[in-house]
Amino acid sequence: MAQHVHQHANHGHEGDHLVRNHHHHDGVFHTHAPVDKMKQAFALTCVVLLVEAIGGILSHSLALLSDAGHVLTDLAAIGLSWYAMVQAQKPPNDTMTYGYHRTGILAALSNGVGLIVIAIVIAWQAYGRLHHAEPIDSTWMFISAGVGLLVNLYLGLGLRSEDNINVRSAVLHMLGDAAASAAVIVAAVVIAATHFYMIDPILSVLIALLIAFGAWRIVQQSVGILMEGTPKGINLREVAETIRSVPGVCDVHDLHVWSITSGRNALSCHVVIDGDQTIRHSQAVLRDMEHRLVHLGIGHVTVQVEDAEHPHGGSILCCDDPAPEHRDTAK
Repeated sequence: MAQHVHQHANHGHEGDHLVRNHHHHDGVFHTHAPVDKMKQAFALTCVVLLVEAIGGILSHSLALLSDAGHVLTDLAAIGLSWYAMVQAQKPPNDTMTYGYHRTGILAALSNGVGLIVIAIVIAWQAYGRLHHAEPIDSTWMFISAGVGLLVNLYLGLGLRSEDNINVRSAVLHMLGDAAASAAVIVAAVVIAATHFYMIDPILSVLIALLIAFGAWRIVQQSVGILMEGTPKGINLREVAETIRSVPGVCDVHDLHVWSITSGRNALSCHVVIDGDQTIRHSQAVLRDMEHRLVHLGIGHVTVQVEDAEHPHGGSILCCDDPAPEHRDTAK
């Protein structure tokens, strides 16, 4: 006996009732991203870019121009995030059966790679300045960085609670730029008091390292989702034991857990049950399994039900080699 049964946490059936009335969401669902806030963030970031670019030119500060370069990537990040959020609201169709949720992951990956490139450019420019320090107008430096600090703190803190990797990548840009602006302000005060111009390229290198570190984390997480790796916080062995603990389930194999997008985890597996059980009883087993998996942060479940005679490998993971019976047939 082998039957495919698909339980989706968002469909209007009994499984939907289990999930929506459950108090432990654990990242299974998330609200629609704040599109209006991203529109506002895009407009205000344009203002910051203009102020810091002009301020950097007038003050001859590489640190401030570096921060303006970071703001330019902020603008691209916010624009991509805004676009991705609009795309993610599109319903699934025949060609995109999961919808457009991974548009946000692609945007986050692009943002991360762009930031790493910017960090390398900043570090290279700073290296040149370390050998030939230039006089800097600390007043323009202070004013321009102050505007950047206030705007980026306002935007970053307003969006930091969103459980969405795409939004978090944009927030990382904002908070990273706020930190860089704060450092530029400190550097402006030091230059005004001591005329120690070397602090400008030194600070630029620190800004580059800050950018690169945060960007690398975003790239790693984005690649993990695109490669359909096991989501962070999900223990595959624990998931297998949870499935086996359901009364009526004898074993589980071909187990996969992945993220459709950040906060939306999915699972597929084959479970072995008694071949004499009725379809009604197997449905009760599936409902119980679905309910337990919600506790582990998995809300989209696809299960193939088999009896003990159905050929399969001995591992809970998918095996590339066919079962012995299939190999004999192939010969």
